[in-house]
Amino acid sequence: MRWMLLAIGVLVAGCPSSKTPPPACITVDTTCAPGYVPTFDNVWHNTLQPTCAQSASCHSATGHMGNLDMSDEATAYSELLAPATIDPKRARVVPGDPACSLMTVRTDSPGESYEMPPGAPLSEPERCALVQWVKCNAPGPGEPCP
Repeated sequence: MRWMLLAIGVLVAGCPSSKTPPPACITVDTTCAPGYVPTFDNVWHNTLQPTCAQSASCHSATGHMGNLDMSDEATAYSELLAPATIDPKRARVVPGDPACSLMTVRTDSPGESYEMPPGAPLSEPERCALVQWVKCNAPGPGEPCP
């Protein structure tokens, strides 16, 4: 048990806080080719759950880095779409505006200190699916991307 707790601590410690704050907006290619149909169900199952919400990940039930809990699909959606509390330009997801959504800024900036997931950038088709889901106004679980 002690070794398991130590291993979880080491894994969570690998979720760094960025030294350079992410910009408010970036340029994104909204004409890219997504790796899957950009619905939240697909975004959750194909990208967020395996990279951000696995046990001992930065945003898992034990992680919560940046006060973001992605321990399950409903919680992840709710927290991603929650209004920004300090700065409106820091909203995690701004429906219809992937260029200014913090999630897009952080996942679509490989090599930057604020890149998410840290040290293991998403593939271009995964990043594209996130961008296009946000561009579709970030529909919820079970809803299509029009």
